[in-house]
Amino acid sequence: MSLSNLKPIEVTVAVLREAGARLQVERAELGIPRPDEVRVRIVATGVCHTDMVVRDQLFPTPLPIVLGHEGAGVVESVGSAVTTIVPGDHVVMTYMSCGLCLPCETGHPAHCSHMHPLNFGGGRLDGSTSTCSCEGNAPIHDHFFGQSSFSTYVIANERNVVKVSKKAPIELLGPLGCGIQTGAGSVLKAMKVEAGASFAAFGSGAVGLAAIMAAKVAGATTIIAVDVTPSRLELALELGATHIINSRQEDPVARIREITGGGVNYSLECSGRAEVLRQAIDAVTTLGICGIVGATKMGTEVAFNINDVMIPGKRIMGIVQGDVVANAFIPTLVDLYLQGRFPFDKLCRFYTFDQINEAMADSESGITIKPILRMSTATDLA
Repeated sequence: MSLSNLKPIEVTVAVLREAGARLQVERAELGIPRPDEVRVRIVATGVCHTDMVVRDQLFPTPLPIVLGHEGAGVVESVGSAVTTIVPGDHVVMTYMSCGLCLPCETGHPAHCSHMHPLNFGGGRLDGSTSTCSCEGNAPIHDHFFGQSSFSTYVIANERNVVKVSKKAPIELLGPLGCGIQTGAGSVLKAMKVEAGASFAAFGSGAVGLAAIMAAKVAGATTIIAVDVTPSRLELALELGATHIINSRQEDPVARIREITGGGVNYSLECSGRAEVLRQAIDAVTTLGICGIVGATKMGTEVAFNINDVMIPGKRIMGIVQGDVVANAFIPTLVDLYLQGRFPFDKLCRFYTFDQINEAMADSESGITIKPILRMSTATDLA
């Protein structure tokens, strides 16, 4: 569709208007993409822990805002400067990066120098937005993770839109743009877990279970899942874990040392809890790596014994989005899924768009590991 023929369109969005409040599903108007942007019809979007963290303003953003950052859909139109995406493409949207800073130029766009304003700033880097209320034409903050996918259509930048195979079910793929990518990328890209290694995931939600599947893909021979929910631990076994530990029933550090003869080569803290991070550090053996991906409240600190880290040469690694280049990594995950080697669909449960608050509640309670909202069933509010 030519941009000269494009007009703003009416969309259905879920808006956060107050910290900690339920999201309100309502009508809004979405503008026209700029030359380096695309407009995408959202087929489905994942619900991520980070959405709840921002809903509660533990990571502050301007309000009101449209959240959502695991969108998948079909490209409706593209800007004049877009070269890698065409209308009709199936795409997954991921985090936004500037492409110009040192981390971006050296293959680490997830650690972009402008990561916070581009993903949590409530608009484009210049402060503009694409969404406004149908009542009073008041602007609504958007471009959350460069997309704000709790909407039936979005405007995103070419940089954070990833073309994927049409052989895969597009309604399933949104979570690859954040949570699943984070867990798998931490194992395969950031920490580079090798064949024959030992690995432990602290937390068996979407990120931790994605990491377990990735550890199996990498050829790790000892894969340990740590959690407090028996059903999640059983699923971890199905997905590739060789051992499970219920940390409410036994000391995970002592048990990991018993299983491995001293500690794992790699651990990944996925819960965002300071006391669990301490366990993940303590569970690593000499010259091992502890990765940190769990989102927590700003300002959270953790204490650990410096000598217990320094003397055995342990490394503590902060990881964002698996430290992946999404345009290359997400298609790899899709290929692994199509090969039957990365069955992340076993984590997912579908909801209608107007069930968004129920989906969030089910995620927080542990009923659902990875909720996905189907936009095609969005409530008609007219």
